[in-house]
Amino acid sequence: MGAKRGMWIVFLLWGCGMDADDPGDGQAVAAARDALSAVQLPNNIPFRDATGFVTTISSVGYLDLGNEFFRDLGTNGRRCVSCHLPNTGWTITPELTRAVFELTRGGAIDDGLGLGAIFRTNDGSNSPNADVSTLAARRRAYSMLLTRGLIRIGIGVPDAADFELVAADDPYQYASAAELSLFRRPLPTTNLRFLTTVMWDGRETLAGTDHCNAASEGGKCFASLPVDLADQSNGATTGHAQGNPLSDAQRQSIVAFETALATAQIWDDDARRLDGAGARGGPAAIFDQLTYYGINDNLGDYQTGAAFDPNVFTAYAAWTAASGSAAAPRRAIARGGDLFNNFPITISGVGGLNGAVGSPFNPPLPDSFVGSCATCHDTPNGGNHSIVAPLNIGLTDASRRTPDMPLYTLRCKATSTTCVPGATVQTTDPGRALISGRYNDIGKFKGPILRALAARAPYFHNGFAEDLDAVIDFYDERFHMSLSPEQHDDLVAFLRSL
Repeated sequence: MGAKRGMWIVFLLWGCGMDADDPGDGQAVAAARDALSAVQLPNNIPFRDATGFVTTISSVGYLDLGNEFFRDLGTNGRRCVSCHLPNTGWTITPELTRAVFELTRGGAIDDGLGLGAIFRTNDGSNSPNADVSTLAARRRAYSMLLTRGLIRIGIGVPDAADFELVAADDPYQYASAAELSLFRRPLPTTNLRFLTTVMWDGRETLAGTDHCNAASEGGKCFASLPVDLADQSNGATTGHAQGNPLSDAQRQSIVAFETALATAQIWDDDARRLDGAGARGGPAAIFDQLTYYGINDNLGDYQTGAAFDPNVFTAYAAWTAASGSAAAPRRAIARGGDLFNNFPITISGVGGLNGAVGSPFNPPLPDSFVGSCATCHDTPNGGNHSIVAPLNIGLTDASRRTPDMPLYTLRCKATSTTCVPGATVQTTDPGRALISGRYNDIGKFKGPILRALAARAPYFHNGFAEDLDAVIDFYDERFHMSLSPEQHDDLVAFLRSL
């Protein structure tokens, strides 16, 4: 038990380095130690990240470390917490996986908590056939986890797909049409009240009758979020943890734990308290935020019919004219929020949004139109898309491939009536297309919730951007924004405050 408590202290306090002016001021250490003996983690423990502190609160008043989320329910030692830790925004980071690797010798030592069990070959290694016989071999085998925080997802081309795989350039020599290797970031298991699509490719967002897209946006209907999350918890246990199916009670316990969480940055090293001087940063305000499926949709709010409001993020509006010792960084955050909401962007070439090809819109949207970041991140103070709407912004294009990523060549079948027969495309990840079986869905992914960003680099589904500067650089280049250095810095300051 002593070793287990020691491991919890190491990982719950990962990266702390608090001083007398910081929000923790040593209280995190004492709180974590109390939590270990009580099998509870108190609300609002601040965890250090690159630019400040992130914290989580649960609507039940504490985090229950005895919940099924933390239990070994599989056969390979994994638990939900293996890939979703509170000190890294309820996902993982390369820095944390490297620390776990060293302390557990690449998963060879059982830490009793399931943290080292992330290093398993079914989907933690670059290939299921990777050599893990020595420490050096394991370091090579798990390089995508260690350098980019990526899990390997194996999905084959559907039998009824309108496209086929004609070439797989896999640096790990495993991928085939039966199972492509897709390297993706584990999504955070917090702030789920904003969620409309569970997985990057939408595969756990089930058909149902609980809510429907408007007819002008495709009209598809879906099950409720609790149904989706219950299915996802079971799939993660049988897949990632290689376990037996969960009971209904176990599924509901995990869902209840996850949906009670809110996580956000609470302290910025420059702007200080993010819920001070009229601002509404931090996690507490998330519980007060009105949200529902289709809120503030681009074509009109699903419940009220109100027109789309680009002022999606309002948490720092009060800092527009901030004064005092932290006035300059606070004003920068407010300016960044205004840029996010209102800076004009010419949106073109986005699959699933522009033009008629592969579009759910009826009538289709123009090939090019002016919007802003808020156009695709329309959920108020959440930042994800408020309906199911996977988009292709070019992240998986062959031109952006790095040597550690596979590259797949896909071709529209000669018999297809839903794509141009013989057309080909190269991509590092087909995304939604492997679920829908549609060529025109290649490269489409959901837009994630944008809270607690500072704690969980790298960004995008494939870890393409190592930090928030790289995120802004991508959008600036992709959409020809021509941002000034000050605008770039203000946007970064804003995103890291979320």
